[in-house]
Amino acid sequence: MIDAALHPLAIEPLLRVAFAEDLGSAGDLTTQATVPNGAMARGSVGVRSDGVVAGLAVAESAFRLYDPRVVFTALVADGDHVRAGTSLANVHGPARSLLTAERTALNLVGRLSGIATATAHMVNAVAATRAKIVCTRKTTPGLRALEKYAVRMGGGSNHRYGLYDAVLIKDNHVAVAGGVAEAVGRVAERVGHLVKVEVEVDSLDQLDVVLGLARVDAVLLDNFSLEDLRTAVQRVGGRLITEASGGVTGAQVTAVAETGVDLISMGWLTHSAPNLDVGLDLQPAV
Repeated sequence: MIDAALHPLAIEPLLRVAFAEDLGSAGDLTTQATVPNGAMARGSVGVRSDGVVAGLAVAESAFRLYDPRVVFTALVADGDHVRAGTSLANVHGPARSLLTAERTALNLVGRLSGIATATAHMVNAVAATRAKIVCTRKTTPGLRALEKYAVRMGGGSNHRYGLYDAVLIKDNHVAVAGGVAEAVGRVAERVGHLVKVEVEVDSLDQLDVVLGLARVDAVLLDNFSLEDLRTAVQRVGGRLITEASGGVTGAQVTAVAETGVDLISMGWLTHSAPNLDVGLDLQPAV
């Protein structure tokens, strides 16, 4: 799967923070003490378990931001399914630079590839249905653009990016506003027609209220049983986008998709997906 490259503005500030965190004020004490200045090395970035790759451009940016002399050659593409033992990229350059930038680069590739792999499993589980797998705003602070990119590399889709690009009226908004109708009415007065509006409901009775309102594009069915999800989809009848959410696991996702919902949002894809095991093996080079 090919997607537009991550813009450098989404990568470089994060990498600078990561390097500052790792290097502190003294730099890489171990490498400075053990590796002669001017030594060169080459190596291979490999994956130690099956999965879906994401973040190779981030890794390249990490190595090259630390030292532009590093040569990074990707051997696979983001979105590729790979087997354990596959070489993802080759690197060549000053040995000190490769060793110092290694952990930052591998942390990000492992994290993003883990998200892409988990997403791919969920996408495959609902492949025979109409449902799309989407992520949420439950992302690591500072990593949202990268983690949502990883979801796309796994075949999933993105929910809103932040509070700024769509309206999602949740239970706490409803509680403070005084009801679903009141909350939606206030949104209609303040938000332009090009902004999508979604309302979270936790019962079929609340759904019926939403179906009687204008200015709603989607409904989030929160923690509904499978039976209630099927009923909700029937009541909506295609008038709104239907989204199932709330603790959906891999064991449940196929059954949830078979209720006919349009979207299944899964926060754990970005907050709890296990990292893919990625490593770097180096050797001296001329």
